[in-house]
Amino acid sequence: MQNRLSLIREDVKAHSVKFEDERVKELITWYKITLQKAIDEIWNNITWKYDFKNYRKGKYVKVKVPIIPKTREFKKQLRDKLMKDNPYASHWVDAVIRTAYSIIESWRKRYVKGKAKKKKPIVKRRFARCKISLMKVDYERRIIRITLKPREYIEVSFDKQWFNKRIEDWKVCEVILKDDRIIIPFKKENRYEMDMEIAWDCNELTIDGFSPQIGFIHVDLRPLITKRIIYQKKRSKIYSLMRKKTKKGRKLWKKYRRKERNVCRDIERKIAVEIVRTFPNTLHVFEELDKEKMIRKNNNKSKNLRKRIARVSWINIMKEIENRAIVKYVDPYLTSKTCSRCGFVVKDLRGQVFVCPNCNLVIDRQKNASINIYLKMKGFSHSYEWWERIVKPLLNHELWVGLPRSRQRPMICSPMKGELRLMKSKPFMEEFSQISTNLHEG
Repeated sequence: MQNRLSLIREDVKAHSVKFEDERVKELITWYKITLQKAIDEIWNNITWKYDFKNYRKGKYVKVKVPIIPKTREFKKQLRDKLMKDNPYASHWVDAVIRTAYSIIESWRKRYVKGKAKKKKPIVKRRFARCKISLMKVDYERRIIRITLKPREYIEVSFDKQWFNKRIEDWKVCEVILKDDRIIIPFKKENRYEMDMEIAWDCNELTIDGFSPQIGFIHVDLRPLITKRIIYQKKRSKIYSLMRKKTKKGRKLWKKYRRKERNVCRDIERKIAVEIVRTFPNTLHVFEELDKEKMIRKNNNKSKNLRKRIARVSWINIMKEIENRAIVKYVDPYLTSKTCSRCGFVVKDLRGQVFVCPNCNLVIDRQKNASINIYLKMKGFSHSYEWWERIVKPLLNHELWVGLPRSRQRPMICSPMKGELRLMKSKPFMEEFSQISTNLHEG
């Protein structure tokens, strides 16, 4: 019997509770102003120097890197400066400084990767992040007491909430205060027992997986892409109003943009939930994709291809799965161009069928990529014996998972319920059979 892989991971859930108090609104106003002051002070003391490192994933480039001040003297001066106009407990100033450093660090990471401009971050959202030292949690009564000022508190109850059964034995983390609600994060260390691994290859219309225990799995993304296309057409109709810069055009644009985001996020979440439910106790392996890099790489190709790449949101689906299961990422380099049987790299890759000129392997391109991802995850080298013993018997074992067109509950496609059966021939199978015949005749 195969040994089960066991991992421990700290999971975090966040739920919101409705809560309104004028004192909280005043605190958030002060917090936002003070946070911007802290960011301004840190920004004005940043020093710049040129560095030559691998910041752009595979490209060693000369980048002007910002050096953020983190000395004790600077932090003490910053804290003393913010404490002058502080009507609240001193720990709120510490919370402001920590949040300011977090925002600056996030901007720095995006800047050195070329994803952000040399522009100071501006705080626009109204919130206040509370430190653990400002909180006292009563788990029996399910009440959180938050200190505002010395001897002045507010109490937030999360008793009789819909999520109470989901957070049993979970601990409360640092809460976030909003004008009309309070967001409460919960954390807990969970043990995951994994019986198998599935390697997923992300494509334009499907996400294709491979597992030696199951075979090949196909997740249909057409319902998601259909919604993207529908809303893109709707937004293109109001583009003329946007060009005239009318208020009606801007409102319609924001409306349909918001609808598109909500509908697509709902479909992405349902796809992820169905994958996790269908394959419990599984390690999911994905490629570490960079969509911006893929679009830049195909910049010389057709505009239609770049649009199709930008339309599919693989990363959102990966994140939804990662919230519910264990996910591992591998380098996508040459996973599509490498032969899964002999390891030969094909320079010119076209069409749906992968043909290896070295060992004469003819296989679906997506299946070939998913096998290579599995081998890269396991650290195995390409082997004729492994391919013939493990992969060849599973070439016709295919399982389709996805959403019905009506966007109802996710389900396994009905023809594939029960035992795995042979799939019907696809359009590219004629090309596949013709290439196989030519190779054998040759």
